[in-house]
Amino acid sequence: MTGPGQHRADGPEQAHPDDERQTTAVIGSAGGRRPRRAGGRRKHGPGIEQVVPDAEFTSYYGRPIVKAAPWEHDIPAYLFSGGLAAGSALVAAGADLTGRPQLRRTSRLGALVALAFSGAALVHDLGKPSRFVNMLRVAKLTSPMSVGTWILTGYAPGAGLAGLAELLDLVPADRRRDGVLGSASRVLSWVDRPAGLWGALFGPPLAAYTAVLLSDTATPSWHESYRELPFVFVGSAAAASAGLGLIGAPVHETGPVRRLAVGGAVLELVAEHRMERSMGITAEPLHEGRAGRLMRAAKVLTAAGAVGAALSGRSRALGVLSGAALMAGSACTRFGVFEAGIESANDPKYTVVPQRERLAREGPRHFPE
Repeated sequence: MTGPGQHRADGPEQAHPDDERQTTAVIGSAGGRRPRRAGGRRKHGPGIEQVVPDAEFTSYYGRPIVKAAPWEHDIPAYLFSGGLAAGSALVAAGADLTGRPQLRRTSRLGALVALAFSGAALVHDLGKPSRFVNMLRVAKLTSPMSVGTWILTGYAPGAGLAGLAELLDLVPADRRRDGVLGSASRVLSWVDRPAGLWGALFGPPLAAYTAVLLSDTATPSWHESYRELPFVFVGSAAAASAGLGLIGAPVHETGPVRRLAVGGAVLELVAEHRMERSMGITAEPLHEGRAGRLMRAAKVLTAAGAVGAALSGRSRALGVLSGAALMAGSACTRFGVFEAGIESANDPKYTVVPQRERLAREGPRHFPE
């Protein structure tokens, strides 16, 4: 025994090995820290008992992390009609320059109807027309919405005038000989070709900008598809507009649109396949639920329409069926992509898992103060 202030000659009192094991067990069960490797990672392996299992993300308190877009189904309808209008303007311009009057008329009228529907759907989503006009107060190149507004504004006059010229041509000649219809018919006969070419100039950006509009959002499945989605939408627009031409034009005028149908369908299907492979886990909503059914239908209809278009050189009935399949496939693609994006926003997994994968792959980002 030693008294206060005295020390044993042989050094500090040694703890019994059994006491150490009990103390370690108590600390570990109470949530104490286990040995860590350099860099702060927990050790796993033989001899190390993992008291707390690795966390697996399932939910963020049962609520989504990203707020889903407040858009209704008039937006995917706008995506489809905008693509159809864009492609039809290109087909109409080509038909006008190569002497295919029925194909030109079908495509110009299709572009006019699709343009009117697109405007109505867009205004319905905005709530009132003045909000669209307000967006024309500025031109912001970093905003897909602003750029898209100006593309649509540039496209509308040319496609609209060309479509009105075709409408007036449907009026009997004796009724548009004099008066207002006569004057309008003469003016439009002078400007219909330049107007059609002007509309065709804005066709490609009109077909692609809606994909940029979706992928610029925080919605996981839309954002992760930014590389290939513009190609998917452009191919879809080409296939749909070619399908419209197959429906409305005689067989001897449909040679170019048959080739366009095959090319657009191949572009859409190949780009979509690459998109799903590059999206990682955020591609899951494209294969599940309503979105999955729409995307599967889109692939079947687009592939069948392309094959039918290639074989419809002597059959008007086959051309009409192929055109309808191509247009339906394009519509299913737009609605399927839309539904997949909404579903991915509602499930926190599609927000958190890609973030963790990027963190593990690239490490934390450091920004200068």
